[in-house]
Amino acid sequence: MSELLARITIDPQRMHGRPCIRDLRITVGDVLGLLSAGQSRESILEDYPYLEDADIDAALAYAARQVDHPIIAAK
Repeated sequence: MSELLARITIDPQRMHGRPCIRDLRITVGDVLGLLSAGQSRESILEDYPYLEDADIDAALAYAARQVDHPIIAAK
Protein backbone atom coordinates (compact mmCIF):
# COMPACT_ATOMS: atom_id res chain seq x y z
CA MET A 1 0.00 0.00 0.00
CA SER A 2 2.93 2.37 0.58
CA GLU A 3 3.59 2.62 -3.16
CA LEU A 4 -0.04 3.69 -3.63
CA LEU A 5 0.17 6.26 -0.86
CA ALA A 6 3.34 7.66 -2.43
CA ARG A 7 1.06 8.92 -5.23
CA ILE A 8 -0.65 11.26 -2.75
CA THR A 9 1.11 14.57 -2.25
CA ILE A 10 0.40 17.37 0.18
CA ASP A 11 1.87 20.79 -0.50
CA PRO A 12 0.65 23.89 1.34
CA GLN A 13 1.23 25.88 -1.88
CA ARG A 14 -0.99 23.61 -4.01
CA MET A 15 -4.75 23.37 -3.66
CA HIS A 16 -4.59 24.95 -0.19
CA GLY A 17 -2.74 21.96 1.23
CA ARG A 18 -5.40 19.40 0.38
CA PRO A 19 -4.11 15.93 -0.55
CA CYS A 20 -3.56 15.74 -4.32
CA ILE A 21 -2.85 13.03 -6.82
CA ARG A 22 0.82 13.09 -7.91
CA ASP A 23 1.20 16.86 -7.50
CA LEU A 24 -1.57 17.40 -10.03
CA ARG A 25 -4.35 19.87 -9.43
CA ILE A 26 -6.87 17.16 -8.68
CA THR A 27 -7.49 16.28 -5.06
CA VAL A 28 -8.21 13.00 -3.37
CA GLY A 29 -11.59 14.53 -2.50
CA ASP A 30 -12.28 15.22 -6.18
CA VAL A 31 -11.67 11.58 -7.09
CA LEU A 32 -13.71 10.29 -4.15
CA GLY A 33 -16.53 12.69 -5.00
CA LEU A 34 -16.67 11.42 -8.57
CA LEU A 35 -16.74 7.81 -7.39
CA SER A 36 -19.43 8.51 -4.80
CA ALA A 37 -21.52 10.24 -7.46
CA GLY A 38 -21.54 6.97 -9.37
CA GLN A 39 -18.92 7.64 -12.03
CA SER A 40 -17.04 4.56 -13.13
CA ARG A 41 -13.27 4.31 -13.12
CA GLU A 42 -13.37 4.20 -16.90
CA SER A 43 -15.32 7.45 -17.19
CA ILE A 44 -13.06 9.20 -14.68
CA LEU A 45 -9.97 8.11 -16.59
CA GLU A 46 -11.57 9.22 -19.84
CA ASP A 47 -12.52 12.64 -18.44
CA TYR A 48 -9.12 13.11 -16.78
CA PRO A 49 -6.62 11.50 -19.17
CA TYR A 50 -3.63 12.49 -17.01
CA LEU A 51 -4.91 10.21 -14.24
CA GLU A 52 -3.93 6.57 -14.04
CA ASP A 53 -5.92 3.65 -12.68
CA ALA A 54 -3.48 3.40 -9.75
CA ASP A 55 -4.32 7.02 -8.84
CA ILE A 56 -7.89 5.99 -8.13
CA ASP A 57 -6.63 3.10 -5.99
CA ALA A 58 -4.35 5.56 -4.18
CA ALA A 59 -7.26 7.91 -3.41
CA LEU A 60 -9.27 5.01 -1.99
CA ALA A 61 -6.30 3.75 0.04
CA TYR A 62 -5.66 7.25 1.42
CA ALA A 63 -9.30 7.65 2.42
CA ALA A 64 -9.36 4.24 4.08
CA ARG A 65 -6.28 5.12 6.08
CA GLN A 66 -7.70 8.50 7.13
CA VAL A 67 -10.99 7.12 8.43
CA ASP A 68 -9.12 4.55 10.52
CA HIS A 69 -7.91 7.27 12.93
CA PRO A 70 -9.93 7.49 16.14
CA ILE A 71 -11.74 10.74 16.84
CA ILE A 72 -11.60 11.93 20.41
CA ALA A 73 -14.72 13.83 21.39
CA ALA A 74 -14.30 17.11 23.22
CA LYS A 75 -15.79 17.20 26.69
